[in-house]
Amino acid sequence: MFKNVIIASAGLILGLVVMPMQASAAEGGVLPSAGVASIFETNLSEEEYLKIAEDAQGALWGYTNIGVANVESGNLNVRAFPSTDGKLVGKMPKDAACEVVETADGWAHIKSGEVEGYVSMDFLLTGPDARIKAMELVHTVAVANTDGLNVREQANTDSAIMTQILKGEELEYVATLDGWVQVSIDGEDAYVSAEYVSVEEKLDTAITMTELLYGQGVSDIRVEIVEYAKQFIGNPYVWGGTSLTKGADCSGFVQSVFKKYGVKLSRTSRSQVNDGKKISMSELKPGDLVFYTNGSGTINHVALYIGGGQVVHASSPKTGIKISKYNYRTPYKAVSVLQD
Repeated sequence: MFKNVIIASAGLILGLVVMPMQASAAEGGVLPSAGVASIFETNLSEEEYLKIAEDAQGALWGYTNIGVANVESGNLNVRAFPSTDGKLVGKMPKDAACEVVETADGWAHIKSGEVEGYVSMDFLLTGPDARIKAMELVHTVAVANTDGLNVREQANTDSAIMTQILKGEELEYVATLDGWVQVSIDGEDAYVSAEYVSVEEKLDTAITMTELLYGQGVSDIRVEIVEYAKQFIGNPYVWGGTSLTKGADCSGFVQSVFKKYGVKLSRTSRSQVNDGKKISMSELKPGDLVFYTNGSGTINHVALYIGGGQVVHASSPKTGIKISKYNYRTPYKAVSVLQD
């Protein structure tokens, strides 16, 4: 019985490896036997079975029993207990991944990022379906391993610095060059020293309620704007777009959010920086705008501050509308466009 449990656990991981190999075998490839026989060998010792099970833990990009949020749009609610009456403790954006701890009565106990709670099984892929979906969704990032990492326009130290990022921040990975890593930051190609980043595969995870909350002492209009904007997290980025559901770029996103509340903004981030009153970063309130520049000092991105040191913004075609730290790259200017 003990061996059967270990085999079943290891088999979860084996499924991920064998399925792609079978596809290649059908096209003339050869299925590897190493690993398959070792799992199902009946004369292994208890210690050897334990080792197989240990190796299986977290083998799916850090997950052992992976689940993937399966919603058409918006987010999958994560609740404190398995009921629609349960308090919200977080939200899983579409296609975000989680560890499925257990399932019962149509609910799954999950862990995703810093969030732990319960989600409806009606909106969660599990088992082979989740593993196949995860293979489609996994993406590569370059993670900064030092504070103040220079992001440059070209792959040399003489090139202009576009921005600086903090330790732990992630950039979209493009390619590895000679001593440099090409990345994409808010849709623009850039370069960082390979010495100061680690390249990793990852899946998106749940958003904590802390990330979704606004600050205290904030006017009703600011609260409404921030809560409205956060409804579109996970929706697509489209260059030149202004649709909050079908796709928007950074300036189109904030323009359309504010339009609902009768606040008229210019179309581009370079113009929007002049649509309000300049404020210091220490004065930021939910509903204010934060602007960023490229290496030449030209404004090329705008985000909406939502409180708690966070912004929501239409980042890039790969990531869509997302939440980031307001200083995930060096902020250039903060502007208040609300008269309250």
